[in-house]
Amino acid sequence: MLAPFLACTSPAEFVELQNRVDMPRLVKELEDWSAVRLGALGPVREDAAEALNRKRASFLVTSTEKYGVARAEVFALFILHSAFDDDLKQVLLLLARDKRLAETLGQMGAVREGLEQRGLKLSDHLERGEKSSDVARGLGRAARDFLSSSPLSNGAAYLELSAQRGQLPVPYQQALDAVERARYLSEDRLQMPELRLKLAEVVKHLEARLGVDAMGGLARYIQARREAGRFVAVGGVDAAAALYEARGDVPRARAWLSRAKPERVVPTSTRAGVGKSLGGAASLADEAADPTPKRAGAGKSPGDVASLVDEAVGLTREVVEARLVQVELESPGPRLSGDVAVLEKQRPSFGAPLPGAQGNPRWSEYVAYYENRIAELKQGKAVEGPLRWEAYERMRGLFARGLGFERFMVELLRADAALPRALRRFLGDFVRPRIETYVGVWKPETGLRFADVLIIEEGELAGSLPRVETFSFKSRDLKPLKRNALEAQMKADASEALRYYGETLDIRRPSLNLRDKPTQVHRVRLVYEGGALKPKDTDMLRSAVNKVKADVEGVEVLFQ
Repeated sequence: MLAPFLACTSPAEFVELQNRVDMPRLVKELEDWSAVRLGALGPVREDAAEALNRKRASFLVTSTEKYGVARAEVFALFILHSAFDDDLKQVLLLLARDKRLAETLGQMGAVREGLEQRGLKLSDHLERGEKSSDVARGLGRAARDFLSSSPLSNGAAYLELSAQRGQLPVPYQQALDAVERARYLSEDRLQMPELRLKLAEVVKHLEARLGVDAMGGLARYIQARREAGRFVAVGGVDAAAALYEARGDVPRARAWLSRAKPERVVPTSTRAGVGKSLGGAASLADEAADPTPKRAGAGKSPGDVASLVDEAVGLTREVVEARLVQVELESPGPRLSGDVAVLEKQRPSFGAPLPGAQGNPRWSEYVAYYENRIAELKQGKAVEGPLRWEAYERMRGLFARGLGFERFMVELLRADAALPRALRRFLGDFVRPRIETYVGVWKPETGLRFADVLIIEEGELAGSLPRVETFSFKSRDLKPLKRNALEAQMKADASEALRYYGETLDIRRPSLNLRDKPTQVHRVRLVYEGGALKPKDTDMLRSAVNKVKADVEGVEVLFQ
């Protein structure tokens, strides 16, 4: 049940997924530790928050009893840093009502200090009075405390602790290791992350828009309320900026955003001309001018294509729309009829989403896409009907995941370029590498395509024919594939990368001064997203990579 949430690649995707399941029931059926991990991924829906906080409180009690106070404090810090203030208040209240506050968090100095820094004092939550049942409970707890205060000799408890340790972020794993070495928390404060929401991409943009000094205040506004966390997760950078301007007041931030009407994204695609795209992307057809970054419309929703814009890595609105058109054209998902009369009878409505689409922010985008496909069919610009809702929603999710991986790789390459040449992993063959993203490249046999990344030597050493390399990124789930299917898929991807981005290209970006100069690409690198998407059989994977290397000369295959 937890796996789909762990696979989410953005806060918005995490929020969207919750709208498609029975969250209160799901949280209740999760065991306590899994619920804690779920809560660390981002803001949980309001109707499931109480169940989550009960699981958090329960885990604090059982971990203290099973592992001892010192070890449990590391887990408590993980909960502290990943929960919103209103959630923490409820956890404190639940522990106090069950007369468990003093015996758990009350013994944890680092946790008490962290709570007080957020305006939450244990003294504000008085525990209930004694009950007769507390005597028996106390005797049992004393026996467990004696066992848990010594090295873990209970095999089952040790295995459980080890498994949970492996699922913690690295700083907490290191803290647990320190506890195991010293049997108590160091007097020096453990350097834990102050906020465990997946908001790195938001912070990156806001540093430029609001200044570095704003980050601490913004993080505190988000941390203070679950509603604020959800608002920023869904609305992205613009929502975060609005929240900062509103000093953490979510209703005011919403009003601030509503004053700037978003530019409506109208998906249009065509089989006749792939270079054309959604709402103005045809301007990229020959890159007549450099793609100047434009600020995306404020107030976008996570279902809006504009929510995927990331100008810092070259993902302008036009690029995103053009790439989405290409992905939709190539999607193997089931489609509806291409008969206009049939489509008009089955026309979806904004106000009446299909079963499973209720509350999904992409539904409005799907309705606009459906309407535009009807118009294209009438005009003879398309030959196939629209994707079915389920196929469209899946296509958009995979598209967003792929863009997330591309953003990560661009940042990784930029960091690599900043290193001394001898220390570089990717760009050691360049003296002064210039990194360009989503560059228009043209071949007579393939037409216009956009290379994910193009690296070019710049400066005096570049010469009239500078060294050029291209990168193609793939966020493809290869894990289920058997040997033959894996080799076939990777060979097809490598051949496509070479065909589109290798050999000799006409590079269309004017600023590179290579227009109408056939340019030889020295190397193409195909980089797959690794982690959970990579086959576990390393021998099979190594064999497939070697096979591609032998069959498709000029393409290097990597996993990141």
